Amino acid sequence: MNLDYQVIHSSQRKTLTITVERDRSIVVKAPTGTDPDKIRQIVESKKQWLYEKIHHDQKYCLPLHPPGKELVNGESLLYLGRYYKLELVDDETEIKFINNRFEVPKTQLERRGEVFKDWYIQKAKEKILPRVKLYAKRLGVTFNEAKITNSKYRWGSCTPNDNVTFNWRLIKAPMFVIDYVVVHELAHLIEPNHTPRFWNIIKSQVASMEKAKQWLKDYGQILEQSL
Repeated sequence: MNLDYQVIHSSQRKTLTITVERDRSIVVKAPTGTDPDKIRQIVESKKQWLYEKIHHDQKYCLPLHPPGKELVNGESLLYLGRYYKLELVDDETEIKFINNRFEVPKTQLERRGEVFKDWYIQKAKEKILPRVKLYAKRLGVTFNEAKITNSKYRWGSCTPNDNVTFNWRLIKAPMFVIDYVVVHELAHLIEPNHTPRFWNIIKSQVASMEKAKQWLKDYGQILEQSL
């Protein structure tokens, strides 16, 4: 089996890591100057592990032409697991979510996806980051910093420096899914690996863990949808 992989070099990195992203792509993060032959040897040595990860049932393949949305009256967009209608208005300067609908200024039409990306990111900060503090307290863990990021193929991550990050697209998912991802990353501060203990930690906080995992498997691609 030939393995295609992307290498990302960083001068801040001291060790080499290999991950299999949600779209089944392999990403190698390596210190700047790492010998390509060494990287290839390490990837080859983990062939079996990578094969198992690539074929894991929680991974998916993005469609070649993912469906898009249009900024037109009557279009619907996801927010916290539900679709809400969009209405174009003349007398506003920013997006508003009122009476279970999005009011979008016509002056923003040229920005297309960017206008909603900004809105989603702001809502992610308002809704997700407080959940991080809540569950960190419940788990009895401390983190260095919690951030909303534009990570393309990860819902969340926990770094060696005890930073936790979350994909802004998560704000489109139901709250029980958001809670699952939040607790998943915080649980890594207790148990770094996906051991039975790790999953028990999550389940102790999120009873709907399996339902959340299934939701991401079934609908994760929809969260990638953009205008």
